[in-house]
Amino acid sequence: MVSGKKQPVILFDLDGTLIDSTEAILDSFRQSYDELGGIYPGAEAIRAMIGHPLSEMYRSFGVPSARVEEYVATYKRHYRQVHTLKTTLLPGAEEAISEAADFARLGVVTTKTGVYSRQLLEHFGVMDYFEVLIGSEDVRRHKPHPEPVLKALELMGGDPQRSRLVGDTCLDVGAARAANVVPIGVCCGYGSEEELRRCGAELCADALSAVKKIRKEFEMPRNPRQLKALLS
Repeated sequence: MVSGKKQPVILFDLDGTLIDSTEAILDSFRQSYDELGGIYPGAEAIRAMIGHPLSEMYRSFGVPSARVEEYVATYKRHYRQVHTLKTTLLPGAEEAISEAADFARLGVVTTKTGVYSRQLLEHFGVMDYFEVLIGSEDVRRHKPHPEPVLKALELMGGDPQRSRLVGDTCLDVGAARAANVVPIGVCCGYGSEEELRRCGAELCADALSAVKKIRKEFEMPRNPRQLKALLS
């Protein structure tokens, strides 16, 4: 096990990577349209946009720019009432976080509101594993821009070359690549395997398999004889 600042850094996306908050998200969108009017875009359209900032989602669904923040505020008011009730950890996520913390330093990079993200991770008893959490309110430009990834690494003193980002959409992949961080795409969330392949991600089934892949990479013996024995 590598210690101190030399440890690798693993940054995790949240929705579709570690947690499933689909029900809470859909419920909150429905509530905003019930209160403020407009044509509800439907579950399929919303699912396809999860990972984008809320304001961008509402604009894409035809909400006038002048009213977007009103819809976002209504969404958030309802979301904070239901998010812990209607969100679950994805299978293997807790094990992934625990194993990752055994050999790496951890952070979260999400377009979700940071305060709700912390509440969820505290609710599931895993927030203490993470050194930093970068949420939507912590940056000006969101994934696929590298700003969230770079801010996390700056706060952690992390080396991009010894860092990995685990996420479920091409937004995560784009942000990682722009920050010179290797992205690992997981097929348990909102991005399809085809989309992740097209944007050039290394693929794993879920966060746990991604962590095992990263661990094997960083703990791979450097001695040629040891490497040959491991691979034989």
